[in-house]
Amino acid sequence: MASVPALVVVDMQNDFCPPNGTLPVQDAKDTLPLINKLLESKAFKYKVATKDWHPPDHVSFAANHPEPNNKPFESFIEMSNLVANKPDEKMQQRLWPVHCVQNTKGAELVPELKIDRVDLIVEKGSDPRVEMYSAFSDSFGNMTAGEGGVNVDLAKVLREKGITHVYCVGIAGDYCLNYTALDSAKAGFKTIVIEEAQRSVDPSTWLNVLKGFKSNQVEVVSEDSDQVQQLLA
Repeated sequence: MASVPALVVVDMQNDFCPPNGTLPVQDAKDTLPLINKLLESKAFKYKVATKDWHPPDHVSFAANHPEPNNKPFESFIEMSNLVANKPDEKMQQRLWPVHCVQNTKGAELVPELKIDRVDLIVEKGSDPRVEMYSAFSDSFGNMTAGEGGVNVDLAKVLREKGITHVYCVGIAGDYCLNYTALDSAKAGFKTIVIEEAQRSVDPSTWLNVLKGFKSNQVEVVSEDSDQVQQLLA
């Protein structure tokens, strides 16, 4: 069966980009030339951009928790699966600076991104009760549109489009891109991450991310690989 590829551009938003973003990822905009080339490619049948789309009272914002356990990047809280009405199901959640608040400039996709080439924008993380790094599911694996605060069931849309392969790029390689790629593979798509088209919050964790990809059948390829060059041809 011939492959039918889609491109998923993860969270290329102002708040994730230096110098003015509230949760800046080093060198985030260095990925844009390659990402824009991919968006311009006619090889992809469908092109998706994702956005963190948080309410001001989101559970992951350190500012919404009392001292002393409210230090961005450092503090963790215990988060319950209230979305699925399973309060006894819990996990540790890292706290972040306030970022990508709905209808703010920080939540907008960066102006350099070729948004006119995007077929679908996925807004995720709008339920204040739960974190949602992945465009497919929240942190507890709730995957239905509307659960976990996502505006569309991305796996369903991609299946309806006949997509077989999902190429993931964007921000951040160790969080939202990471979990989006893992969930894409879990949903049954052949999933590929283009390494040069990502940047991580903590680049030192990338080797562990790569191990997780390998264990979950997510392929990682280079911009210079024949696979990517054929997409760009």
